[in-house]
Amino acid sequence: MSRRNKSRPAGGTEKPMTATLDAFSNPLFSLGYGSQSPLEATEYPLTRMTDNYALLNSLYRSNWVVQNIVGLLVDDMLREWYDLKSTTPEQGKAIQTVERSTRLRDRVSTGLKWGRLYGGAAGLILIDGQEDLSRPLDAEAILPGSFRGLYILDRWQGISPDAGLTFEGGELVPEYYSINDAAGHTAARVHHSRLVRFVGRELPDLERQAELYWGESEVEALYNDVVAHDNVSANMAALTFQANVNTMEVKGLEQLLSMSSPDVQRRFWNTMQAQKVLRSNFGMQLVEQGNKISNTQYTFTGLSDVYESMCLNLCGASHYPMTKLFGRSPAGMNATGESDLKNYYDYVDTLRESKLRPILDKLLPVVARSAGIEQLDLDVTFPPLWTPTASETATIAKEKTDVIIAAFQAGLLDADVAMRELKKLEDETGLFGSLTDELIAAKQGQTYQDVTALRDPLAGLMTEKTQEDTEEGE
Repeated sequence: MSRRNKSRPAGGTEKPMTATLDAFSNPLFSLGYGSQSPLEATEYPLTRMTDNYALLNSLYRSNWVVQNIVGLLVDDMLREWYDLKSTTPEQGKAIQTVERSTRLRDRVSTGLKWGRLYGGAAGLILIDGQEDLSRPLDAEAILPGSFRGLYILDRWQGISPDAGLTFEGGELVPEYYSINDAAGHTAARVHHSRLVRFVGRELPDLERQAELYWGESEVEALYNDVVAHDNVSANMAALTFQANVNTMEVKGLEQLLSMSSPDVQRRFWNTMQAQKVLRSNFGMQLVEQGNKISNTQYTFTGLSDVYESMCLNLCGASHYPMTKLFGRSPAGMNATGESDLKNYYDYVDTLRESKLRPILDKLLPVVARSAGIEQLDLDVTFPPLWTPTASETATIAKEKTDVIIAAFQAGLLDADVAMRELKKLEDETGLFGSLTDELIAAKQGQTYQDVTALRDPLAGLMTEKTQEDTEEGE
């Protein structure tokens, strides 16, 4: 029998495959997996701090760092709001009127902030004439002036998802939500099409189910860093009281405190109090001959580096640059902080696409109908958050204009196409806004040679003469 056959168990059945765990270990130096070291004793228990409503409220009310983490990014997301390219000036003005009357921008800001703080919030779309909230939202039945705004509820303020699920925008969400009153009774059952969801940090599917299809609070991921920052800051403040300590040697102090009468101790205490007042008022202290006073001063070397590291940890956990979260100038020679802000604004742009755009896609049809607009092409764009300086704008305009002109002169573009490309630079550079559609249409099909001939007839004749000579030579 071969060795291969001997290794098989009786009956021809094979043992089930088991997973192997590969890890580094050095028991002699207490390193690696299974060793008795502080690193291996580290654990990460699943706490789900997002469910601690009282702690989140206390942190937000009392800690300015938490308030900045929750609110600053939302303010930047909504700072430039949005643009609708396909609307006429009259339609744009009508939409803005509805938004101002319903304070829509402020309501969206509140929903996003409570979603970041509590992990989830919802905005109830209020429409006159559609009181049955359990039915799907009928956009066709929205009358002009019927949109009343958003009523914001965080996930702990009486709104809870039901068991049924459905797909919305490719995402699995609860189909119905229950809004409860203060007594815990269901006041309304709301269809998901009438709610705008504001979700915190994304979670894996199982954790998302545990959070009832909401997200994670932004505070949970950086809670330990907030605690470390506050403790370091408080300890630094307490150390200032120990910056200058005076010590006086008193002969027989132990016998005085342990064996003397209460009257003697009281007189000694009064003497020390009097010396304290004299030193506070006149900067001097009187002592008996033979007593000795020494002064101990504390140096704060290295504390700023420790505090700086705590701040940097918070910045990394919250995606904020130091200049934004703490309002501090960047450290280092020739540091301006522009690169940090640009990276931060790039991150905000991703959130505007992933978080804000679905909200606007759901709200704008309702706003348009309430503004009296039957059809609205939702060509939503977000203005840039980073504003270049005048010199940077001029450089950008020159470089891009030169590229378009070079392509036009090379015959790659007709005159009307080149003018349209120049007009596209209006939003970025503020130039070429006077190129109207009529001017562009008048140049349709014209090449660089045509435009040159029209500007200089002699140059046009020379071009024709050159072409004739070339044809005769051929």
